Order: sequence, then C-alpha cells, then structure tokens
Amino acid sequence: MTAREITHSLLHKVPKDTINQFLSIDKKPISVLLLSVIVGLLSGLIGSYFQKAVHLVSDNRTEWLSNQIVSMLPLGLAAFLISAILAIIGYYLTHRFCPEAAGSGIPEIEGAMDGMRPVRWWRVIPVKFFGGMGALGSGMVLGREGPTVQMGGAIGRMISDIFRVRNQDTRHSLLAAGAAGGLTAAFNAPLAGIMFVVEEMRPQFRYTLISIKAVIISAVMANIVFRYINGQAAVITMPQYHAPELTSLSLFLLLGVLFGIFGVIFNSLITKSQDFFSQLHHNNRKRFLLVGGSIGGCFGLMLLYMPQITGGGIWLIPNITEGGYAAGFLLLLFVGRIVTTLICFGSGAPGGIFAPMLALGTLFGYAFGLIVHNMFPEMDIEPGMFAIAGMGALFAATVRAPVTGILLVIEMTNNYYLILPLIITSLGAVIFAQMLGGQPIYSQLLRRTLKKDKLQQQDFALTQKIPAVTNAPNAERETQ
Repeated sequence: MTAREITHSLLHKVPKDTINQFLSIDKKPISVLLLSVIVGLLSGLIGSYFQKAVHLVSDNRTEWLSNQIVSMLPLGLAAFLISAILAIIGYYLTHRFCPEAAGSGIPEIEGAMDGMRPVRWWRVIPVKFFGGMGALGSGMVLGREGPTVQMGGAIGRMISDIFRVRNQDTRHSLLAAGAAGGLTAAFNAPLAGIMFVVEEMRPQFRYTLISIKAVIISAVMANIVFRYINGQAAVITMPQYHAPELTSLSLFLLLGVLFGIFGVIFNSLITKSQDFFSQLHHNNRKRFLLVGGSIGGCFGLMLLYMPQITGGGIWLIPNITEGGYAAGFLLLLFVGRIVTTLICFGSGAPGGIFAPMLALGTLFGYAFGLIVHNMFPEMDIEPGMFAIAGMGALFAATVRAPVTGILLVIEMTNNYYLILPLIITSLGAVIFAQMLGGQPIYSQLLRRTLKKDKLQQQDFALTQKIPAVTNAPNAERETQ
C-alpha cells in the first residue's frame, strides 16, 4: 500500500460526520486540548512499549547466547553475529524506508515545527520503533529518548491528519505536544518533557496559551500511561544526598566550566563523526549495511568483555554512584564511552544521544568528586553529588537547555536537595559553552541535514539538465 492509501484508509475508519462536527471548531481551545489528550496517551503508550521492546530484545540476545547458539558456535562468534544482525535490521529499515529516522530524530521534529522537514508518520513510527529495537538491542551506545520524541511528534502529526486538522497553529501545537509526551515517556519526567519543548525548541515553538496547555496535557497523559505500565519509581535508583555545604559551591561552578569546554568539543566531534561515516559509505546501501553490521557485531563482542562501554548507559549510572571505582578508571571509561558514542551516533543508527550524555556526565562528575573529596576531606561532600551535577551540566552544555537538564536530572534521580548545585553547575557550563562560540547540538544537526538535502536537490537538478543540454542542438535544428 502506498502512503496515500494508508492515510486514506485510516481517515475512513472514523465516521465523517463525527470528524466534521468535532473539527469544525478546530481553532477553539477545547478541541485542541482534547486532541492533545489523545496524542499524550498514544505517545506514552508507544514510548513505554518501546522501552519494553528494547529490553526484550536485549534479554533474548543474552538468552540465545547462554542457551542455544553457544552449543553450535563459539561464544565470541555467536555474540558478533547476533548483534550484527540486530544492527543490520535497524540500518536497513532506516536506509530503505525512512532515512529521516536515522540518528536522534529530534532535529527532524524541530525542522517540522519550522515547516522545513516533512513528517511521514506512517513510515517514521514503524521504522523508528523496530529499527530502534534492533540498534539499541544490539548493545550500541544509543538512547531511547530520541526515538520516543520523534515517534511522539509523528503521533501528533498523525492525529492531525486523521482528524483533518487544517489550522496550522493547531497542527503545530499537536506536533509539539507529541514531542513533549515522547520525552516524558522516555524518562518518566513530565516537567522535563514540557520544558524541553519550551526551552530547547524555543526557536521553533509557537508559544500561546493553547499551545502550552496542549504540551502540558500531553506530557501529563504520557506520564500517567508510563507509570501505569512501568510503576511510579524514578528511572534511576540512586542514594538521596543532602544539600552540600555552601563553601563547596565554587567547586560545582568549576565542574560546570570544565563541562562547558567539553560540551563544545563534544558537539564538534559529533558532526565530524557523521561526516566521516558519510564519506565512508557515500550513502551506498551495501556499504551502509556493511559498516553498520560490523559496528553492531563489535559491540556484541564488547558486551561480553567490556560491557561498561556499551549500551545507553542508564544502567551504569547507579553502579558508578555506589562506589568501588577509582578516579583513574572512571576517566578511562569516560574516554572509552566518548569514542563508542561517536561511533554509534555518527554512523546513522536510529537512536538518541540523551542517555549516553547522561552517562558521560556521571562518569566525569564522579571522578571529579573523588578527586575533590581527597583534596578537601574536611568538606562534607560526597562524590555522587558531583555525578548528579555532571549529568545536568553536560546536557546543558551540549543541548543548551539548562532548565530542562536540571529538571530531567532531578526527576530521574529524585534528588531535590541538589537543586542549587545543579543550577550553578549547569549555568557555568552554558555560559562557558557560549563564550567559546559553541552551538546547540540539535541546531547543528538540523543545519547539517538541511544543507545535505539542498546539495542533493542541486545534484538532482543538475542531472535533469544534462539531457536538455545534449538535445539542445537538435531542438534548434528542428526549429530552423
């Protein structure tokens, strides 16, 4: 079935009279808010079950290794093949059916909110869901928040199309509401989901009382669905820290400065890694799948021998804060995860970068905390405080959304007493990143996508002109 046929069949499943009566007032607040309820419910549903699907694939991969395939193949070869196949599924679905589903997907939603990118929801939702299952399930260093934000935004556009919403402001509000619901469902963080749209997407978001209400309602409904399916506990189980001494706040500012410097470097490395892989496969499908399968297979091996540098990293955060790691080892792990993050995200796999960044912030923050604790033992501070501050600071420095980062970390870890050091660390990171001329990561990725599309359109136009040039003499001869 073509995309037009799919949309046509979905539209005709709802009685026309009902649609027309409901949407004859699509400019009025009540219809927008009711539609945002539907968007939030569906975003929470698909985000929650996407998480379960990724865990199911990861668990089955381990079971296959331990029970069945090892009896036929050596352990290393079996691990390589399973993860390579899972990764190839993700790369193939993306390249064959929906190239815009590659990577995070958040720049695509931002571009759509600006009217510069299409939202082919009938392709994005299945490709991002099943492609993300393969890529994340293979053990690659990717997060699920990018896919859930893109799928949430796609759901917002789907609801607009199904209910024949013609008002552009309403369509825009539902798209933003879906993005907020998607992020909420990824991290059980409704405040962060709302603030992400208002703060990070501020250049694209059309702020009105109706649009902000739609975003809030969608986030709330998505969170209710998430908690009904997964429980109400925080996503990350960590110690509950008390407020640090006021004399130690300067150390949190210093940590923020360091993350501000690193954030600019990290964003630059992300775009360079994407350029490297583009030159490596030249968008050729066979090369693309060969590169992707090789990466996935290698991460299957690393899952056996170096699991700390694989996966999104959310599971790693509580392990770090429980202690038992030396500062030197954490810094080595920090460097290792930088490399693996650049490889996985730069290769074009369908997955996000939120979770890997949070893990990086935790690693460097906890190492910094250990060093500070040894240098100033008289201060009543624990290294885990700097780990939590580091999570928010790296997010603030790269995404350039400090309030979102603060709320996200607090909601994920339930450490409300660290609000002041989080603010200081994140503010320091943002200020220094701006002083160094760094740009927000998603803005950079969107500009890169638009530039790439423009070049492709120019190449296509050039190839279309070649026959016209060759046939020009014949045309003149016929005229004469």
